[in-house]
Amino acid sequence: MARIAVIGAGTGAMAAAARLAVAGHRVTVYERSRTYGGSLGRYAHEGFVFDTGPSLLHLPAVYRDLFVKTGKESLEQRVTLTQVDPASRHHFADGTAVSLPNASRAGVVGALDGALGKGSGVRWGEFLDRAGTAWDRSRRPLLEEPLRDDRQVLGRDPYPALRRRRLLTVREAGTVAEIGAWELADPRLAALLDGYALSYGLDPRRAPAAAALLPYMEETFGSWYVTGGMRALAEAVYERCLARRVTFVFGAEVVRVAEKDGRAAGVELADGESVEADHVVLGAQPWPGLLSGEGRRPGAEAGEARGAVQGPVPGRFLVLLSLRGAREAGAVHRSVVHREDGAAEQDAVFGGRTAERPTVTVLRPDDPATRPDEAHEAVTLMATVAPHGPVDWTDAALRERYADVLIDRARVAVPGLRERILHVEVRTPAETAADTGAEGGSVPAPALAGARGAYLHSGNRTGLPGLYLAGGWSHPGGGLAHAGMSGALVAGLVVEGDGFRGSQ
Repeated sequence: MARIAVIGAGTGAMAAAARLAVAGHRVTVYERSRTYGGSLGRYAHEGFVFDTGPSLLHLPAVYRDLFVKTGKESLEQRVTLTQVDPASRHHFADGTAVSLPNASRAGVVGALDGALGKGSGVRWGEFLDRAGTAWDRSRRPLLEEPLRDDRQVLGRDPYPALRRRRLLTVREAGTVAEIGAWELADPRLAALLDGYALSYGLDPRRAPAAAALLPYMEETFGSWYVTGGMRALAEAVYERCLARRVTFVFGAEVVRVAEKDGRAAGVELADGESVEADHVVLGAQPWPGLLSGEGRRPGAEAGEARGAVQGPVPGRFLVLLSLRGAREAGAVHRSVVHREDGAAEQDAVFGGRTAERPTVTVLRPDDPATRPDEAHEAVTLMATVAPHGPVDWTDAALRERYADVLIDRARVAVPGLRERILHVEVRTPAETAADTGAEGGSVPAPALAGARGAYLHSGNRTGLPGLYLAGGWSHPGGGLAHAGMSGALVAGLVVEGDGFRGSQ
């Protein structure tokens, strides 16, 4: 039985903790805040309840596997999962709109043909076929295996871009934006694809074509809602950890990983306490001074490489609206209001400024647990924005003005929105930074193949023996499913050693 110290109580860290405890290890989680869940936060006000982090679950198989491997109760015995159908409704700048069914390729093709014109759906379907090829080529090394020391296989873009001859040159898409311009050939389809990338914090003009995996995963495996909000998933994982006798210490800020004889030997807390451990799992963003030596931290090179490619890592601006009046018939769970000039928005977000007319995601769960009664509704508006630092998200006037911008943009998706507002709560990257410790309130994006490895994250195994990385800031990157995968990879490396090659 080994003593294992886990830093942070996010979903990736807790997924690792539960698996390690089942393997017979003594696991203690040290969390700087007063609760668990990391980005899976919750805000409640007078009977209205809102998620303050991810709102939908993709690839639920990751958490089904966690519950199968750590106990008798399945995931569905702990939480209620519902497929969101339609998966999303999209409002484009020219006034057209389309609702996309959940996990139905034929349904999506038909909906796009009907709303955007004949041939639109076919082009999108053919694009998803190519994205599926990229998925088959990269799925295992990108998502199911520890990151290899030789990353060449993931440095090449797996997306089979169409080759088009133009006079003496051959042109093929190398970025998300180029796929939209050259292969989809419709500004609305291009906006649809760009919206997927932007929602994950990726600049479509720079993100490799391999980012096509993101819409492929959503449209192939579906979008799922957890009744009661996504915080209920964090509660279920936390309770599974407790059932496996994982110990949690809240309000315990780790300031340093202790080293002895060239390996991790425990953690040092802000109150001066030192805790010995045989292995340490870092489930938070690494920070300067984490390891001995000024500024030394695991994964710094990978983070700096990503920053050089895409600029500041964005965060999320949320407007939580308590509304009078019932949710109307025909309302959808998720709507996206696209803007007419995506490049201007991308310039702002990745240039450290505020976009004047951002793409807005509108979330309207049909869940009685989120509202005081059937005569009211809880609605969340979300936009991808520059992190705190380049933009001062503590500026009260800016917060109020930007919330009003999102409300104005969302009116097309919520009839009579302004007149229904009872209460407004704003959450910005400044709050994210305070709650999670992430620098600037940035939200990590999923890892991507291509671009010579610039969009990969730090490996789960570090250069310091005994120190491992889990969660969104490590391989295979951000997002609930990816965080859960990182926990499984870390547990495998600790239990089986460096020879571990992932699930079979």
